[in-house]
Amino acid sequence: MYRATSHLRSKFGKGSIHPSEMKLIKDEKSGTKIWQITSDNSINHNLYFLTSTFTPNQKNLVFTSYRSGQSNFYLVGFPDGEIRQLTYEDDIHGYSGLISHDGSVLFYTAGDKIKSIMIETLEESVLAQFHGGSLGECSLSCDGKWLVTALKKNGKSHITVTNTDGSGGQVIFTAAEQTIIHPQFHPNSPDLIAYSGDPAPRMWIINRDGSHNHLLYDHDNNEFLVHETFLGQQKELIVSHWPYALRRISLETLEMQTIADFNAWHICSNRAGTKVLCDTIHPDIGLRLVDVSSGQHSAICYPKSSSKGSQWETDRYAVAEDWNKAKQTKDRSAALSWMEMEVDTVYGPQWTHPHPSFSPDETLVVYTSDVSGHPQLYVAEIPIMFY
Repeated sequence: MYRATSHLRSKFGKGSIHPSEMKLIKDEKSGTKIWQITSDNSINHNLYFLTSTFTPNQKNLVFTSYRSGQSNFYLVGFPDGEIRQLTYEDDIHGYSGLISHDGSVLFYTAGDKIKSIMIETLEESVLAQFHGGSLGECSLSCDGKWLVTALKKNGKSHITVTNTDGSGGQVIFTAAEQTIIHPQFHPNSPDLIAYSGDPAPRMWIINRDGSHNHLLYDHDNNEFLVHETFLGQQKELIVSHWPYALRRISLETLEMQTIADFNAWHICSNRAGTKVLCDTIHPDIGLRLVDVSSGQHSAICYPKSSSKGSQWETDRYAVAEDWNKAKQTKDRSAALSWMEMEVDTVYGPQWTHPHPSFSPDETLVVYTSDVSGHPQLYVAEIPIMFY
């Protein structure tokens, strides 16, 4: 894909410092105040929307950039600080970055390793290795003791749980046929994990020890449920039934309810479970903030991301012929693998998607847009009328 030249290698490295790239702009349609954090002519994007891109004190953001020739993590002071490179290695999963609850550590995956790096000293550790496998993004338990990741190995898909103290990790579950993606700990329970099965049926929960794996909602590939995550600290998931509605499902009663009828796409909840933040696609009606009780929603800003991916033009899951078509028509060498996908033109490239998430104080929104010609990191101010 991208190869680092000798010039790039001399410019970049762990701890290298780069000047601020911040530009202050205003959304043309909503008037919202926006900070464009990056402007390098490379791929730059926020961490995955299921985690915060901001450090807990809200003074810095951690983001992924390909400016060195491959995906690495960088720290930038907010709103107008210098950019500091945190990692310099191959095989980093660009959406795996996860900041610890105290803001001192960045967890991530690289190939078959789950790693940590001290943000201040840049000291690295390998927390676990699953030899010959490929690891996805991370989720941290509320007590900070465990990381959960998806693993692809030997043609099978697995869930792994790793101790953050460095004492190792283990596979707790292996799927019979599905690909496991987006495992995530409940925000208030270190023993409860939700994960997605792809393709349908999508929504599952399992205990941290691998017990009590069960399906929340049975459906086929024609009912397109995606991007499920917990509704605050409640025992509920929210899910996009794309392109029709934003829905919620109880983990206890398994009752599914509609929050709002519109094309919510990537979704995340505030801590109280009273607001849902989302992007939208086909059509793009902006980043929107949804009131869970009333279902009313309003646009914060309009990222104008290209939101590539042939699958988002349909209302069903990707099937074998979708992948075969992509392989025949696209240059594989220029594609980023999203989990085990050979060509990321069906659901991506992911960096063309906004993937919005809240700041710790829930007054700001972090997102990605390629409207400038390259994916860049942005922060938008939520209008006070939305609080």
